[in-house]
Amino acid sequence: MGATGQVNPMPAGRPPGRRAAGSLAALASETVRAPLTARARRELLFCLAEVPLGLAVVAVPMALAGVLLTVVVAQGANPPPRPAHPAGALAIFGAVLVILLLVILTPRAARGLGAGHRQLAARLLGERIAGPPPVRPARGVVRRLDATLRDGAGWKAVAYLLLKLPVTVGEMYAVFIAAAGLVSLTYPFWWRLFRNHPPSVHLQPVPVLTPFGSFRVATFPGTFAAFAAGAAMLLAAPWVARAAATADCWLMRGLLGPGRLAQRVADLEQTRALAVQDSAALLRRLERDLHDGAQIRLATLAMNLGMAKERLATGGDPVVRELVDTAHRGAKDALIELRNLARGIHPPALDNGLADALATVAASSAIPVELTTAIGQRPAPAIETIAYFCAAELLANAAKHSGASKIAIEVAERAASVVLHVRDDGRGGADPTGGSGLSGLIQRVSTVDGRVQIVSPAGGPTQITVTLPLRA
Repeated sequence: MGATGQVNPMPAGRPPGRRAAGSLAALASETVRAPLTARARRELLFCLAEVPLGLAVVAVPMALAGVLLTVVVAQGANPPPRPAHPAGALAIFGAVLVILLLVILTPRAARGLGAGHRQLAARLLGERIAGPPPVRPARGVVRRLDATLRDGAGWKAVAYLLLKLPVTVGEMYAVFIAAAGLVSLTYPFWWRLFRNHPPSVHLQPVPVLTPFGSFRVATFPGTFAAFAAGAAMLLAAPWVARAAATADCWLMRGLLGPGRLAQRVADLEQTRALAVQDSAALLRRLERDLHDGAQIRLATLAMNLGMAKERLATGGDPVVRELVDTAHRGAKDALIELRNLARGIHPPALDNGLADALATVAASSAIPVELTTAIGQRPAPAIETIAYFCAAELLANAAKHSGASKIAIEVAERAASVVLHVRDDGRGGADPTGGSGLSGLIQRVSTVDGRVQIVSPAGGPTQITVTLPLRA
């Protein structure tokens, strides 16, 4: 058996005392370096800029109340010979007017102030907070007032401005101790320049402001106490500013942002748009690969088989000639099917825009088509593809089922949307549940939040309107 010795239960590495001392040294070093970092300067600047914005919620009502009080006092000081309204009624009317103005203007003003807070947080702290949804548009005074009262995002901004008041106090506190610390640091440097009076002259002591009160300095050695207080305040100011800025950003995310549900919807819409764009790009790449690769090779094969067929026509085994002829016909049929498949994936005419692609579809229609296009801004590629296939499907349905003699297609851009209107003079009775292909068209349009409106009474005419967003 080998010799045994005492086992040391302590793990390898530095002793606990040294590790604790190292942690304290790192903490002290971080505390000393904190005021010198760019982050600390940005947070202090953020607190300085937020103070007037935070106090604006108190200044506006006070200003309105001051105007009202001035009007009432002026009315009481210079009463008219025959007052039409008593002073009490005038005060009540003024108070009601102020309340109505506050109710109408407060949500919209809070939205503007909230946008300013978000911009400051984005520029100085790198905290990017998405804005809330816009106010629902309305016409008329009553409807606008109703929209204002129902503006949840605006009232959330009002709640932010009210709840921010304690945070504003913290931001003011951070700015104060930073400014007071800088001033206190200068006492030893200017004391002998301005306090070099004769011994017989007695000057008042100079006050030193601190977060816990003030003390007075009457001698030069006392300035070092002011210097020490200033250094302590400068070391504490970044941490106070960081705490206030963190609390402010937390309130912004909860009350100035779009909300969890709205943000989730926005994220899902963005994800869907990316998926639709990626799918459109993938189909376009597949069409190009088929056109530039397989289609060219198949065309070459058909040409080679055609040349072999011509050489075998003057002589050769009839069986071989028949096989080559069959292969040649099969290659040409496969080339036609591949070309139609590539067009079904992504029509090449869309490379020149939706108007040219629809003109190509209209020209190949079995029924005369009158095409009118008025598209100012070109839609996204995925939207152009959906609109193209919708028009092609509607023309095919009209040729198969409507018995129409003419078709009119109108494409226009309206309110950030592409509107495709197809009208025929057929027998009508189009039904999405009847297996005419309209159900698949509706499903394709709904993938980008589009909508389809079908008006097709028995006896006609049939009018189908497809509305698509400009961007998926």
